[in-house]
Amino acid sequence: FNPPESSLHRYLDHLDDIPLPPFHPQHLDLAPDHHRRAYHADRGHTTRGWSDRDLRYVRAAYWAMCDLIDEQVGRILFALDAAGQRENTLIIFTSDHGELLGDHGFTWKGPFLFDPCLRVPLILSWPGRIRPGIRATGLVELTDLAPTLLHACGLPHDPGMQGRSLWPVLTGQAPADQIRDDVYAEYGNANPDQPAQWLNMIRTTTHKLVAVHTTLEGELYDLKNDPAETRNLWDDPAHANLKINLLQRLAARMAFTADPFPPRLGVY
Repeated sequence: FNPPESSLHRYLDHLDDIPLPPFHPQHLDLAPDHHRRAYHADRGHTTRGWSDRDLRYVRAAYWAMCDLIDEQVGRILFALDAAGQRENTLIIFTSDHGELLGDHGFTWKGPFLFDPCLRVPLILSWPGRIRPGIRATGLVELTDLAPTLLHACGLPHDPGMQGRSLWPVLTGQAPADQIRDDVYAEYGNANPDQPAQWLNMIRTTTHKLVAVHTTLEGELYDLKNDPAETRNLWDDPAHANLKINLLQRLAARMAFTADPFPPRLGVY
C-alpha cells in the first residue's frame, strides 16, 4: 500500500469521505476458527486495533495503485496505436486475486474465500474481432482463459483443459448471462498460515459455500440478501437442505478436477 505520491495526493484531502468496510467483530462469532485466530493474531492479516483513518488510508492507497496501473495500461495502448498494432493485438486485463482492504477484519488475501478476494477484473479487447460493448454477467473462472485464447487463434484446446472458451460470448454467438452454473475455488496451504488451511468453495449467482477441511467447519452465505457475506448460515437449520445441495455440487466439482489422462484405450 505504497503508491507514488503523484497517484495518492488526489485522495488525501478526501479521506473522511471514503466509506469504511461493513465489518463488526461480532460477525466472527459464527465464522470458522481460523478467521478468529487470524483476527486476534499479533501480526499479519488483522485490522484489529486500526483506526478509521488507518482503514481509509489503506483503501485510498489501493485506489491510487489502481489509478497507476490504469495509466500504465494507457501507455501500452497508446504504443500499440502508434505502432499500428492495435487491431492485431488481443488485450486481456485481469488479476490473480483481490484484496480485503478491511473487509471482514482483514487487509490482504489469505485463507479467506470472500468475494473481495475472488472477484477480479476481466476485460478483453480486440478491435474487429471482439464485439464492443458486450458485458458478460454470467459466472466465469480464470481457467476459461486458456481455451479462450486458443479459440481466438483458431487452435484446438488440449483435451485435458477443464475451462470453457468464452470466445462465443465475446463474438456475440452465445448469451453473456448463461456461461456457468457455478464457479469453483480452492485454497491449499498457500500461505504460511499456522495451522495450515485447506478450503474449497462453490459459488452460484445466489449463494456461496466454503468447506474448511482442516476443522470440518464451513461458511454458507445468501449472496442475494447478504452480498457483504456477514451472516454465516452454515449451522442454520433452516438452510440445511441448501447446504447439503451445495456440498454435493462442491464434491462433484472437486471430483471433476481430477486429471482426465491417460485416455481410455480399452474397456477396463
